Amino acid sequence: MTFAALGLNEPLLTTLNSLSYHTPTAVQQGAIPAILGGRDVLAGAQTGTGKTAAFLLPLIQRLGGQSAQSKAPLVLVLAPTRELAQQVADSAGKYAQGTAMRTGIAYGGVSLRPQIEALAEGREILVATPGRLLDLINQQALVLSDVAALVLDEADRMLDLGFSDEIRAILKLLPKTKQTLFFSATFPKLVKDLAYGMLKDPLLVEVTPENSTVDAIRQTLYQMDKGKKAGALAFLIGSGNWQQVLVFVRTKQGADALVKELALDGIKADSLHGDKSQGARQRALDDFKAGTIRALVATDVAARGIDIVSLPHVVNFELPFNAEDYVHRIGRTGRAGNEGHAISLVARDEENLLADIEQLIGRPLPMIWLTGFEPAFDEALARSGNPRKQRAKAKAKAKAQAVYGIKKKK
Repeated sequence: MTFAALGLNEPLLTTLNSLSYHTPTAVQQGAIPAILGGRDVLAGAQTGTGKTAAFLLPLIQRLGGQSAQSKAPLVLVLAPTRELAQQVADSAGKYAQGTAMRTGIAYGGVSLRPQIEALAEGREILVATPGRLLDLINQQALVLSDVAALVLDEADRMLDLGFSDEIRAILKLLPKTKQTLFFSATFPKLVKDLAYGMLKDPLLVEVTPENSTVDAIRQTLYQMDKGKKAGALAFLIGSGNWQQVLVFVRTKQGADALVKELALDGIKADSLHGDKSQGARQRALDDFKAGTIRALVATDVAARGIDIVSLPHVVNFELPFNAEDYVHRIGRTGRAGNEGHAISLVARDEENLLADIEQLIGRPLPMIWLTGFEPAFDEALARSGNPRKQRAKAKAKAKAQAVYGIKKKK
């Protein structure tokens, strides 16, 4: 299968050839012809399978010959995070080179003024986060009357982040007649309910089973005590000579603390989270891509949108509370046909989260011990239900009852 066979025109084929895009991915094969035909699409595919090109390429071709009447955008792409919005806008700029379509971007955390000035000049493609888009509309710097195509990218994450009200407010401002596209790595029921309420006779494109993990990703889970995790991570990076590893934590404070811990072991790292300014976040991401730092420690929200095709390692320093986030996290590696390795450091109090993940992906993920960082003996006994440990606990309980007068429950 070639891009030409999908119906893309010669200018786009020339651009794709210059970008070394030769063979369309499965999601591109399924979505591009339908979008070129003006059909609504609901597409679910793993991160790294080419979703961005799957919707941008046909929209650039289909709407490239039109012009907005009021310098308003023809294509509106909604993204959940600043990083993802920037990634999509960068891709749009590359794909639209040689056409008259200009790309604008709008997200929070930076001044409104440059974005307002760019929109005043006219932008045929606008990539925006929902909150900033509404800010611009309220400032009367933007109207959506000419939007011919709406794309919700990573729709599940937008709902997870609480953007449902903003999305509904934006929908009310859009023309009733338009093409609507949903693209996301996963499609839980909440997203599908929203999608089918907006889409008209959509084509469903599902490249991989819902919430499955990419086969190319090797998954390793190490069982260890919580206090040993930072040392184990430093050991893995050093002993494996890892030059580029994306590390996931749950909190902003945890990200900054881990960066300091890694620095003590001589590992250059930086954090990526919502409390950082957009400039600081972009510098951290640029340094990571350039290899200036070896480890990027990120929260789930901030990491959404990181696009590094050959990222070899992802580490779950802490398992996510939401099992679906595990799929998103490890989907950062093993992209575009490359092999990837996802490592999880699992403490005893995270085993319930692991059970949720195994239920979601439909298969067990056995844990092993990392030499030198094995769980403490008491922890290991507690995990295995060792009778000796159980007797010791019973003995301690009996002693407490005798000393403190604690009565046994009947």
